Amino acid sequence: MANLSVGDGRLTILNWFGTDTPYNHERLVAEMRDVIDSAAAFPGWVSSSLHSGQDVPGTANVIQMRSRDAIEARYRREKMRAETMPAFYQLVTSFRTIKAEVVFTQTHPDLGGVVEIDPANQDFTVLALFAADPENQAALIENLAQPDEWLKTVPGFRTHSVLRGIDGTHVAMYAQWASKDDYDAFHLLPESERPADTRERRADGQMLINSHESHTYSVVHSRTAAS
Repeated sequence: MANLSVGDGRLTILNWFGTDTPYNHERLVAEMRDVIDSAAAFPGWVSSSLHSGQDVPGTANVIQMRSRDAIEARYRREKMRAETMPAFYQLVTSFRTIKAEVVFTQTHPDLGGVVEIDPANQDFTVLALFAADPENQAALIENLAQPDEWLKTVPGFRTHSVLRGIDGTHVAMYAQWASKDDYDAFHLLPESERPADTRERRADGQMLINSHESHTYSVVHSRTAAS
């Protein structure tokens, strides 16, 4: 079972692949399934989880590796794949990747503190990427990684995880909700209806961010080294 946890020593690769049509989206999902099913060939690989875009065509892949050396070896092999399988990369109109480590997780009390990534859970997943100046990354992480008792009471909330980009300029947030309707209700909630400390923290965080991009997904395929 793929999961996000603090202090496990793993490094995470977050890959975003964009495409331009529903047809190419389905082809991209199929190609990524094949990539994940062959991932056991990579030394140090722990898990890969494929996310299919809900708001825009494309995919996100959450890959966990045992070490930075394992990640670098994988990227060398991925470069070779790009050269030998041009049809796959012709489907892609945009690509973004960061290497990161999980620094914070929070779950609904019913989940027992475990952030699982499993298609069977049918999570509505939000993956956000924040860019910040290097001197602001630590402050942004502290801002985003605050335990939030109010969030636990919001209908549909499941999990919230923060990942530190090891490049020093990015922070990623991985959130799971019970449904799109639940997430939309939370996301569109007027600021005046949020707790005062939440409003203050959100305002402080905006001052630390250079850019922000988020998209929504469903998990459609996941494999681990043990599966």
